[in-house]
Amino acid sequence: MALVGAGEFLAPMAEFDRGLLEATGRPRPRVVILPTASALDGEDTFRTWAEMGVEHFSNLGAEVEPVLVRTAQEGRDGAAIQAIGEADLVYLSGGHPRHLLDVLQGSPLGAALARAHARGATIAGCSAGAMAIVGRTMDVRFVPKLRIPVPFPIRWPEGLALVDRVAVLPHYDAWPEALAAFLALQAPRGAIVLGIDEETAVVGRNGAWQVHGAGRVTVWRGRHRERFRKGDAFRL
Repeated sequence: MALVGAGEFLAPMAEFDRGLLEATGRPRPRVVILPTASALDGEDTFRTWAEMGVEHFSNLGAEVEPVLVRTAQEGRDGAAIQAIGEADLVYLSGGHPRHLLDVLQGSPLGAALARAHARGATIAGCSAGAMAIVGRTMDVRFVPKLRIPVPFPIRWPEGLALVDRVAVLPHYDAWPEALAAFLALQAPRGAIVLGIDEETAVVGRNGAWQVHGAGRVTVWRGRHRERFRKGDAFRL
């Protein structure tokens, strides 16, 4: 499992993504790009993320297939389910976490991701992709057209829960520290919040998590805060 704060398909993440491919143990890994979270931003944006993912991982030596699922109805497509079932790495890019979660939970796509994870495929989520696949998804309302967050009420619907009890705050270093801390402290009791900086990732394997990339990962357990940098490991 790989959770990325921001920067999918860009040059600063190439070394990290190459490591994900090498970890599959295959000379030419099969990669699925799932840009569903960006579907609400329009068809051009949606397809741009898909194309960026294909180009990025193809340049790293993978066999890449974009799965163009925009809605829960499209998530019932047999070819999409099969592609995920055959993938060594499924990458969910950014956008709108609640929309992505609605599609995953409202179609067989979520169950297909869970089965892929259970058989050993790597599931990577960036930004909204990371938020939707963990135990809790932060659902913040925005002022229409201005994209300004409204602090209350913050809702924390259940996510796909490929990682239980965890919530992700991506782009963590792009927020003022006081605001990021405020958001983390609103998480449900018992949840562990991972604040992941941009161009930074954390990889979970056999219960241990390790930090990769340029920034930090901030772990909130209630009011207790810990910070970890590249190469650091911790358990949840």
